[in-house]
Amino acid sequence: MTFSAATPFKPAWWLPGPHAQTLWASLLRHAPRLQRQRERLWLADGDFLDLDWYGPHQADTPLVLIAHGLTGSSQSHYVVGLQRALADLGWASVALNWRGCSGEANLLPRGYHSGVSEDLAAVINHLQACRPLAPLYAVGYSLGGNVLLKYLGEQGEQCPLQAAVAVSVPFRLDHCAERIGMGFSRLYQAHFMRALGNYVQDKRRQFHARGAHEHLATLEALGPSHGMRSFWEFDQRFTAPLHGYADAADYYRRASSRFYLARIARPCLMIQAADDPFVFPHSLPAPDELAAHSQLELHAQGGHVGFIEGSLRQPAFYLERRIPQWLHQQASQAPN
Repeated sequence: MTFSAATPFKPAWWLPGPHAQTLWASLLRHAPRLQRQRERLWLADGDFLDLDWYGPHQADTPLVLIAHGLTGSSQSHYVVGLQRALADLGWASVALNWRGCSGEANLLPRGYHSGVSEDLAAVINHLQACRPLAPLYAVGYSLGGNVLLKYLGEQGEQCPLQAAVAVSVPFRLDHCAERIGMGFSRLYQAHFMRALGNYVQDKRRQFHARGAHEHLATLEALGPSHGMRSFWEFDQRFTAPLHGYADAADYYRRASSRFYLARIARPCLMIQAADDPFVFPHSLPAPDELAAHSQLELHAQGGHVGFIEGSLRQPAFYLERRIPQWLHQQASQAPN
């Protein structure tokens, strides 16, 4: 285990503070447009996940799975930017859309959440079958990073990934639910509550239109999808009962990635900012909680999935520089 920032990150002077770093790219960045190939992966429970492929199609080209954060999608600026950066390296990538995040409501009352490692496992198994000769890597952001770390810990020595990167991870979901309800971060919470309420309401409309009365009744029985003011309320009302948890506290305990870190058996880079407005400093793992090949790269600044550098005229994106660099380094060190 090491704590380091091997490639210097110099926060953009014109984005002072964590909120400017967090918000600028999502609100103002002109993300690259990529010609991607969409694939629908059908799951064992009858639902689906949509995958967006980009880059070379050779059988043995390294392949990177990218998992987005809460209320994001494969269209999120940080996903598209990383896919382009990986293609510049000569690598292929596939961007995962969690259930219901690809622009089409999913087919079951359940959705996605911060511990949905079984869906990630299904995608990774599918990629292994599609590209059995390709070295396989994964990158997860925020919620996607939490799911990825949980998956890595669950798989241990059996993990098929060569290495993984997790960015701006809410290592303790209970802490995150508290932190995002404080100060300016309450604006993020209000945004997420609206988005999650709309997510559930869209499913209700789809079930009604399709005549899926049993599924509709399942959601209706849980109560209204709007009017919730905190993650605790949403997770207590929807996340826990729809995904097999006793309550929100049980979900937070069983899905928080911090409790899985010691069992990770693959090289793993975690990139965090100490000023992340979603994550308390005490939510970060201590050095003795990390596995031997894990590295926590902790920056003083960067916000939540921000890490923007460069000038106002030419902004640059540290994550799209650092992640491909680190993955390439891992590939070069892997045994033939």
